[in-house]
Amino acid sequence: MTPAELASVVLAAAHAVFEQRGLDRAALPATTVVERPRNPEHGDYASTLALQLSKKVGVAPRELATALADELGRASGVKSVEIAGPGFLNIRLDAAAAGQLARVIVEAGAEYGRSDRLAGEKINLEFVSANPTGPVHIGGVRWAAVGDALSRLLRATGADVGTEYYFNDAGSQIDRFARSLLAAAKGEPAPEDGYGGAYIAEIAAEVQARRPEVRSLDDDAAQEVFRVEGVALMFDEIRSSLRDFGVEFDTYFNEKDLHDRGELDLALNRLRAQGHLYESEGATWLRTTDFGDDKDRVLRKSNGEWTYFAADCAYYLDKRERGFERVVIMLGADHHGYIGRMKAMSACFGDDPERNLEILIGQLVNLLRDGAPMRMSKRAGTVITLEDLVEAIGVDASRYALARYSSDSPIDIDIELWTRATRDNPVYYVQYVAARTAGVARNAAEVGLVPGDAAAFRPELLDHEKENELLKALAEFPAVVATAAELREPHRVARYLEESVAASYHRFYDNCRVLPLGDEEITDLHRARLWLNNATRTVIANGLYLLGVSAPERM
Repeated sequence: MTPAELASVVLAAAHAVFEQRGLDRAALPATTVVERPRNPEHGDYASTLALQLSKKVGVAPRELATALADELGRASGVKSVEIAGPGFLNIRLDAAAAGQLARVIVEAGAEYGRSDRLAGEKINLEFVSANPTGPVHIGGVRWAAVGDALSRLLRATGADVGTEYYFNDAGSQIDRFARSLLAAAKGEPAPEDGYGGAYIAEIAAEVQARRPEVRSLDDDAAQEVFRVEGVALMFDEIRSSLRDFGVEFDTYFNEKDLHDRGELDLALNRLRAQGHLYESEGATWLRTTDFGDDKDRVLRKSNGEWTYFAADCAYYLDKRERGFERVVIMLGADHHGYIGRMKAMSACFGDDPERNLEILIGQLVNLLRDGAPMRMSKRAGTVITLEDLVEAIGVDASRYALARYSSDSPIDIDIELWTRATRDNPVYYVQYVAARTAGVARNAAEVGLVPGDAAAFRPELLDHEKENELLKALAEFPAVVATAAELREPHRVARYLEESVAASYHRFYDNCRVLPLGDEEITDLHRARLWLNNATRTVIANGLYLLGVSAPERM
């Protein structure tokens, strides 16, 4: 019995009690939930339904809980119900009802854990969005791992998600990039405000190889060639490195397109129509202070140039015009000041900033070698890049390490720890269970042990304490996925896989033999345990998929 099925049983019992007592059934909720009690001695699941309903119907909580307990005790699959405190219901399932979960999970396969919790939500999820002036640095890599995991979680809970990468390919930083390429091509030092690193020389050489005529152009014309070709090369490199990291975007959006299509003027006109623009000192301002910003923001300077914030406004409007009801943007720690102005901008367009715009801030990442932070990249010169991280610990460990922690806390990634083939390496600890469950299934097949038909599965045999503990851990998965999606916290999945599933499986494996010994006859208990082993493999694989990490069959 799954938690959702048990919740339905609890609600059915409440309907019966209300009918028997002549209580108003309109007070009953459409759904309810059951939770695992913190102390396993209190039962398999707990319900607070009696506490929730008592005031509505004017019945003391314990009295209502007693009636619910009596009705629940007669339900199929419920072993016992105890009343605790002011009216908590502590529920124990019989072994057959608990064990059926193994069959449910195996039969559901990749669908186990998915739901329609966020069905109907259309979400635009923007992450990474590094300027095309250099390789993706380690801060951007964190968002690549977390953002991709979040997109998988949102889709797993029914949301319609569009992932997006925004290239800031217009403005002064691109001019500095082009001047840096030109300087490298001429053998000169990078401009004082330019970009350094070996990658600049590499791209400059590639541009010259593609466009040899650039050598004969004057500086202005040559710089334009380096701008166009250099941005394209950097763009391709960023896309390629993210693809190798397992991250693909539905849309790659260029800032330059906003300018070329006149969308900044469109946004300006929309904001003017809303009555939030004013002119001062020759510039056009957005009155964001009306919606809590610390100061008003310039959209167009007195010399006619657009500000970056004007492009932000146009881009937000573009997303909303494409039908996205919720715009989620992931930004680095140095962008915390953007929250107020972006929320105010959303309100200026007539939107509800709490509903239509969500901004997530990620904190810094340090890559440690021998206990000290690495500061210099072999290629980028000043920052640690995606390639540096992957070269150090691999794709799976990188993605898991970056998604394992709450994104609003700084993290240190210790190279020695994350490359160690021991249980203290979190990704190894979880992937080892994936490999071990696959190995058990292979070894079982070799000795003729197969799960058999579902109709012949005997879940009541899974009555060992460690089997029950593992079953309860596996039952949590759908709720973990839903909560992680709703709270935008993929790290909840990683911690669940480690602390709940992997830990419980290791204890089950150590105490409950799946395979027969020697010439021992294969029994229904062996088959039942194989179902549980395979269910564990399913949950581990599904959870790792949500993090973008592989579930190996061998290690």
